Amino acid sequence: MTESPSLVLRRARLVPLPGRAAEPAADLGGRGLVDVRVEGGRIASVTPSGTGTGEGASEVVDLDGRWLMPGLWDAHVHMAQWALARRRLDVSEAASAAEVARAVVDELRRTPVPDGGALVAAGFRDGLWPDVPTAELLDRAVVDAGLPPVPVVVVSADLHCAWFSSTALAEVGVDHPTGLLRETEWMPLMAQVDRAPEVALDAWVDDAAAAAARLGVVGIVDLEIADNVAAWYRRAAARPLRLRVDAALWPEHLDAAIERGLASGAWVTPDGLVRVGPFKVIADGSLNTRTAFCHEPYPPVTDGVAWTGALNVEPEHLAEQMTRAARHGIRCAIHAIGDHANAVVLDAFEATGARGSIEHAQLLTPDDVTRMAALGVVASVQPEHALDDRDVADVHWAGRTGRSFAYGDLARAGVTMTFGSDAPVARLDPWAAIAAAVTRARDGREPWHPEQAVNLGTALASSVRSRVTPGEPADLVVLDAEPVPDGDLLRAMPVAATMLAGAWTHRAL
Repeated sequence: MTESPSLVLRRARLVPLPGRAAEPAADLGGRGLVDVRVEGGRIASVTPSGTGTGEGASEVVDLDGRWLMPGLWDAHVHMAQWALARRRLDVSEAASAAEVARAVVDELRRTPVPDGGALVAAGFRDGLWPDVPTAELLDRAVVDAGLPPVPVVVVSADLHCAWFSSTALAEVGVDHPTGLLRETEWMPLMAQVDRAPEVALDAWVDDAAAAAARLGVVGIVDLEIADNVAAWYRRAAARPLRLRVDAALWPEHLDAAIERGLASGAWVTPDGLVRVGPFKVIADGSLNTRTAFCHEPYPPVTDGVAWTGALNVEPEHLAEQMTRAARHGIRCAIHAIGDHANAVVLDAFEATGARGSIEHAQLLTPDDVTRMAALGVVASVQPEHALDDRDVADVHWAGRTGRSFAYGDLARAGVTMTFGSDAPVARLDPWAAIAAAVTRARDGREPWHPEQAVNLGTALASSVRSRVTPGEPADLVVLDAEPVPDGDLLRAMPVAATMLAGAWTHRAL
């Protein structure tokens, strides 16, 4: 970051945001120009352009009519896994298990795995595949190509399952009939697959943060399955951070945080960029893995057995954990995707009085939308998932998709939404999320349930935490184009500069 103790951004156009106190010069409706003075990492003044705010500033930057708005936040990121995924074989476009196996063979030919290493691929979605991923399929593809057997792990796009070769299963000491490990079979192994030297991983995280800053991102909620408080303290000690971070707590770290008095919002680093985030619990699975906990069964019902997904935590235990967190000032962020899981989690919020969010909230009953509003539970949603999952939802949630990814219903009910990516499930790009929420379309396809779209103002407001007004943090993004409700334009939004606490994290002015 390039520090600037006192600077003025001259001739800026403010992007108007709804649902907030009136911005200075709001009567201009974004059409007039303002000068924004920044001092000590905060906005000192916002005045009509040319009224003398530049006196004594160490730097004056003429924005020449560019658009200015608060910096963007991604409210749901797995930062270390995103940093790793950016360096892994991407199989997200594969339409079959056989296609993934061919991609693995091609990669092994290009880049042989060193002794003691493994090939890790990422991004598969098998919900509509015509064949089944098995260890045998991976093993046979490698042998038939005349390559030596090496550990191969293919992590699903939703992170709720992974596909292992026989060699990889042996490496982690697991005997499994198929090699496709789901939910609790897979989750304990994730750390082994993701392991990397801390110095290298932290450098990759910094690189991912730089890429996010180039998109206008100033902050993330990091829900990595790790000791996030310790990890971000270490990273901040090693190099200046490019993002604000709310570092989530997982059940295995809750007691230690409570003993240290670390309530949500407590500062972790002296620079004030890292805070203690929410307490994270995964209540159910995912749609693509067909483990999201639903009221109605997934098709087909075989031999009279109806599969409705599964809870990963007993309701009583969930309530106990949330109560303990709430008593010590820690907000809760509870993963729930299926409509039955969302009902269970709302029951827990109601019974415990805890504050916080439901992460994903992908399938909801109308009554539970109303309950979310009444309880003040935030819907932390990832709009790009609606477009990634539309086809699998049409099959596995047939007849229910009108109330899936129901951002329009949530907005109309008055539920507060925060947008994120769930990176690496979707790429860390807030403009993609905004475009998906506004248009419900991508890749030239017709909008999917357009009645669940939200307007641009709602989407922008769900992606920021501050305002362009005196006293607010100088977390700002400068745009070379006006945000308009056009999906292609939003996805290609040109970001001229990003400022974090008054310092540039990206500048192409």
